[in-house]
Amino acid sequence: MTTRDRIAATIREMQYRTRYVVNVHPRIYMPLARHWHADMEHRFVEPDTELVVEGFGRSGSTFAIMAFELAQQRPVKTAHHTHAAAQIVVAARMGTPTLVIIRDPMDATLAHMIRRKIPPKPALQSWIRYHRHVLPYRDRVLATPLASVSSDFGAVVRAINDRFGTAFKEFEHSKENEAEIFRMIEAQNLQKYGKATYWVARPTASRLEEKDARRRELEDPRLARLKEQASEIHRALLPFESSS
Repeated sequence: MTTRDRIAATIREMQYRTRYVVNVHPRIYMPLARHWHADMEHRFVEPDTELVVEGFGRSGSTFAIMAFELAQQRPVKTAHHTHAAAQIVVAARMGTPTLVIIRDPMDATLAHMIRRKIPPKPALQSWIRYHRHVLPYRDRVLATPLASVSSDFGAVVRAINDRFGTAFKEFEHSKENEAEIFRMIEAQNLQKYGKATYWVARPTASRLEEKDARRRELEDPRLARLKEQASEIHRALLPFESSS
């Protein structure tokens, strides 16, 4: 690795760490984010927001929000894709129906290592920090595993309705509808970047191969305590899933 590469890696890691330190604090993150993303007001929860869909980055929120919107027969005001614990905290305090997608910490860490080109420690620490700030609000939101989103999102919508007394239309999780969501995701990626990219928000064979190659970095014994902390938080957020 050249000196330039090392400097770039250090800057990249610092930026990543800063993002996931700031975005757990509502009083700091929300005003800054509204300023930075003034052209994307739909991302942020408001008093008339009907549903918030959030998750740590690379946790399936793109599939969830597209599937949800495809199923509805009317426009529903949603807030999504900040990937910030601060948004979940604000929504929970407001009493807004909120779906929090929880991805296994090891899988999420690997995804962030690859997407952000960072080592495992900052990614794992960020997963822990994010979900530790969500944990006190677990009784005010609906936490669901990524596996449920990807296998039967209709059941997830049903759980939202049961939990919050809403009447959203359920997504029919057929192979045809799932393929349509992936087509929409790829079209969105093409519109955003002008071409198909490696970072399309859906599983790809090349990313799976890279995960296998980098998974060994997570086996470092020095990460044992962090992995234990992440597992404890994961069990607290999804006790039924963790015990099954």
